[in-house]
Amino acid sequence: MIQLYGIPNCDTVKKARAWLDARGTDYAFHDYKKEGADPGKLAAWSDAAGWEALLNRRGTTFRALADADKAHIDRAKAIRLMEASPSLIKRPVVEHTGGVLVGFDTAEWERALV
Repeated sequence: MIQLYGIPNCDTVKKARAWLDARGTDYAFHDYKKEGADPGKLAAWSDAAGWEALLNRRGTTFRALADADKAHIDRAKAIRLMEASPSLIKRPVVEHTGGVLVGFDTAEWERALV
């Protein structure tokens, strides 16, 4: 079973869910807003995909961080920030039998999930 992590009102998550639904792919959805972000998962995803790929630096949540929080980010700090504010996690994140996908790229998803 595929596990999809994200925020339900995120446009990218909506596209990803529609893509999975159109292919009849079963998945479970984990809503960060309701269920939070597990630091163990964040660490595992960071190991699999790299914390740089996982940390969403483009969103308003990152831009709203204090300068001290944005400075000198390393893996441990990134995980703490993402745990405290799941909106900082690039969306969606997908756990599947072959690994972890971060973000929604149809070509990458076709190779990994179909």
